[in-house]
Amino acid sequence: KNGAYLNSVKEASVLKDEQGNVFGALEIYTDTTELDRKDSKIRELLRLLNKDTGFHGMVGHHQSMQKIYQIIEKVARSDSTVLISGESGTGKELVADAIHELGKRNNGPFVKINCAALNELLIESELFGHRKGAFTGAYRHRKGLFETAGGGDIFLDEIGDIPLATQAKLLRILETKQFVRIGGTRPLNVDIRIITATNRNLAERVTRGLFREDLFYRSNIFPIHLPPLRERKDDIALLVNAFMHELRSGTQKRISGVSPAVMDIFMRYHWPGNIRELKSALEYGFLVAESGVVETHHLPFQLQSALKNETAPPNANADSNGTAGSEEK
Repeated sequence: KNGAYLNSVKEASVLKDEQGNVFGALEIYTDTTELDRKDSKIRELLRLLNKDTGFHGMVGHHQSMQKIYQIIEKVARSDSTVLISGESGTGKELVADAIHELGKRNNGPFVKINCAALNELLIESELFGHRKGAFTGAYRHRKGLFETAGGGDIFLDEIGDIPLATQAKLLRILETKQFVRIGGTRPLNVDIRIITATNRNLAERVTRGLFREDLFYRSNIFPIHLPPLRERKDDIALLVNAFMHELRSGTQKRISGVSPAVMDIFMRYHWPGNIRELKSALEYGFLVAESGVVETHHLPFQLQSALKNETAPPNANADSNGTAGSEEK
């Protein structure tokens, strides 16, 4: 009615009487728009699973990443607690997603919690729930996120920022799979697998008394460490191609990629923000450029400025990649 086109399949049959004489024909048109949409989604998922383009959204052929893919496949088959460590922007949430997708709980809920973003006064209520009247403003019973994740997985991002008082209750869940709502007295059982992540050095925080030692060992049963982007620069070209494909799919811009000069900058840069910073730089360049390829003048000012500072003389401590002093930046 609105003049739009639909994908369809036509089936036609000739109708004959008992003597074999043709007396008519029957045509059936079937709208296949939804089927085509599902086929397109399946092809996209297969593309993500293809080792040539990525592993559940993670892109990289570096040896360290290949080992991580193998570890993910093994740990996904278990219910062991996982601790994903690595600098900010290395893709810890993607690892958690892959573990859930490949695991036996993938039909259950997958609840993600950024512990650093939760108010310290309300974090226990968010995680464990509360009973009516437990504190001022608790006008009704409330389910916590652990209950919401029952039968599935729960991802505690930035676990190193959880207050010490809450860490004791988290330890109990890890050991007994039980917890008590705020204001309650009866322990509640919960069937979940806990996946944690941090960009902090938890062993150091244990030494400083900021993280419980028993919780550290209990959550560190199956550690997965993600390397920073500067340690796997061979993957930058793959990441650039993947991000550019993603950017092109959401716009009509005809930008094929980046120039050799931009790629040279990417290979020399230290990437303190890791993959997240690379993606942001590409998105900025894609928006600024009009057509062709992303050139050096299309890059964010911060990236260009950092490179000028790294390569400006005197630079006696520079290494072969021209990244002197980048660790201190």
